[in-house]
This record gives sequence, structure tokens and C-alpha cells, in this order.
Amino acid sequence: MKSPEIRAFFDEPTNTVSYLVWDTQTKQGAIIDPVLDFDLASGEVSIDSVDAILAAAKEEGVEVVLALETHAHADHLSGAPYIKAKTGAKIGIGAHIKDVQKIFRPVFNDPDLKTDGSDFDRLFKDGETFRIGELDVEVLHTPGHTPACVSYKIGDAVFVGDTLFMPDFGTARADFPGGDARRLFQSIQKLLALPRETRLFMCHDYKAPGRDDYAWETTVGAQRDASIHVREGTDEDSFVSMREERDATLAVPRLLVPSIQTNIRAGRFPEAESNGVHYLKIPVKPAGNLQLL
Repeated sequence: MKSPEIRAFFDEPTNTVSYLVWDTQTKQGAIIDPVLDFDLASGEVSIDSVDAILAAAKEEGVEVVLALETHAHADHLSGAPYIKAKTGAKIGIGAHIKDVQKIFRPVFNDPDLKTDGSDFDRLFKDGETFRIGELDVEVLHTPGHTPACVSYKIGDAVFVGDTLFMPDFGTARADFPGGDARRLFQSIQKLLALPRETRLFMCHDYKAPGRDDYAWETTVGAQRDASIHVREGTDEDSFVSMREERDATLAVPRLLVPSIQTNIRAGRFPEAESNGVHYLKIPVKPAGNLQLL
């Protein structure tokens, strides 16, 4: 089993980790979960985070052939379209993105939003395999956080998206539309059934209490032994109860509304209007019996 070369890029404003992964023999590579910089207050978009990854690829002599999403993120906008424009890379995501598109199309009342996944170049099914150079990649459908979540197993490394966090922080929330704590537990068990030495790469880190530094790499064995949510012996019902109780206390992610609208389109903004400007919608939800004028 051939191991990939990996470089991680941490975006502190969104606590997101993106990865440049490549085959040392052919120098073909992929970028996983790239971040597009977005200022919510001003609506300004920049590409500093993506450019840093592309600069690293150039430095390593890597030809980027894929931009891979583990799911439609709710906490950052995707830099995949920029990567595609600069390199010709194909954008891939789990095939169940179609379910997520169907969930959110009525939320944003957007008849132009496609629900067939065709905004993406590659739709991966559970168990599907493909290659990056001489690296074998296996797609693991790991729903629960969202219906479309996948993990990418590349050699001895698995990029788990938001399914798991570091052992001292726990697991992903499961309260977004289409999320399911029971399915999340089952997906995590699928990952923890891999060999103990399998390396797991997180998509986020928030520094667990008592930890001074950010971290994003662990192992199956460390999760089994020490995860505060799913260590060995944790039963499904207890996990579901804990997850649902905890999720009820969590705030909505700051960038959820713009992130979802773009990321279910493979990172594209809605089409520009007649004045050439792209707009994002914000659904207004009156509290209680408040009547909007």
C-alpha cells in the first residue's frame, strides 16, 4: 500500500484544515477541502488561502488534478472553482450531494439550483476507487453530519471531513438538515474498524480545553483509546443521546448561509443579476409571533 505525501494548511478564521496530497512518483496530486476567503461583513472574496496551497503545489512540482470535497461545508466557502480555473482540476464530492441540493433548494427558494449534482465533475459512490497518479483512493460514504459526507482513504491516510475531530474534542454535530446522530455513529464505527495504525486527518480543529496548539492528525488507535465521544465501548444509544443534547446548545455557524448556497453549487456563487453583481439570500425567520412589516 503506497502512502501519499501530505501538506496541511490551517485557516484560523474558519478553523479549517485543507490538504495538498500527492504521489511522489508521478507528482500528480489533489487538494482536499480548499477554503475561499470570505468576509461576511463586506461580502469581499479573496483567494489568499487557495493561492498558498497552489504555491506549495508549484514548489513541490505537483500537478493538481482533483479538488476533492468531503461534503458541502457550512463553515467556509469552497475554493474548488478557483483551483479548477487555475489548474484544470476536476471537482469531486460524494454522490449524495444530490440529496443535500434537494434539501436546500426550497430553503433558499432557488429554482435555478440544480439537484442532479451536475455542478460537480465527479460524484463518488460508497466503495468507489480511483487513482491519483499511482495512489489508490477509496471513497467511504460516512453520513451523519450531512447525508453526503465521504471520507477519502489514500494509502494509510484517511481524510475524514467533519465526521471526527481530534480525540480530545470529539465528533461532528448532526443537527443540520439531513443530519442524523445515529448514522454519524455508524459512520464513525466504519472508520474505527480500520487498522489501528491508520492515520486520520481532520477537517477542523478548535483546540480542546487544556491544549495550547492546533492539531489535525491522529490515528484510529488513538480514537479508539481516547476519544471523548466514541472511545471503545461507547454504545450507540448513549452516543446519540449525548450528540443530540450537545447539538441543541450549539450556535449556527457564522458562515452557514453563504457557505451552503455556494458549496452545493460546487463552490460557485449564484448567477450574477442584470447589474453584474452576485447576491446571496438570507432567509428571515421571525421569532415567536413577531409579524414582519
